[in-house]
Amino acid sequence: MRRRSFIAMAASVLALPGRATLAGPAKMTVYKDPNCGCCHEWSKAMAAAGFSVDARDTEDLAAVKARRGVPADLEGCHTAVVEKYYLEGHVPLEAVQRLLRERPRLRGLAVPGMPSGSLGMGDDPTASYDVYAIPSETGAPYVFMEVRPSKG
Repeated sequence: MRRRSFIAMAASVLALPGRATLAGPAKMTVYKDPNCGCCHEWSKAMAAAGFSVDARDTEDLAAVKARRGVPADLEGCHTAVVEKYYLEGHVPLEAVQRLLRERPRLRGLAVPGMPSGSLGMGDDPTASYDVYAIPSETGAPYVFMEVRPSKG
C-alpha cells in the first residue's frame, strides 16, 4: 500500500505547474572563442537567469557550428547547446525561455552577427534585430522573435 501511495504522490507532484524547477536548472554548454568578451557576458547572463552554464573555449568554432547544422548566413559569435537545441549567437533570454516553454520542432535559434545592444553586446535601448528559428526538418529559417526598441 505504501508503494501505491508513493507512486500517486510522485505523479501528482509531476503534474504541478512549474515542475521544471523541481528537476534543477537546465544545463547549457557554450562553445566560444577564449578571447571573446561578449561571449563571456552572454554566458554570465544565462547563468544569472538560472541556467547551469558550462563555457568551453575552443579554437575551432566552425566545426561546432558544422556539427549542429548552423546555416552559414545565420552564424553568430558563439554556439550554445541547451537540451536538444542550439543557440547561435546573441540569442536573448526571452527567446530561450520561449523555446524551452513551447518546445517547437526546431534545431535551434540564431541571431546572426553581433548586433549592438543584443544580450552580451552592451546596453542599447535602440537595439533592433531578429531571432531566427531553424527548422529541424526541411524548410527555410524564419523569424521566431523580433527585438525592437520599446516605445516609452
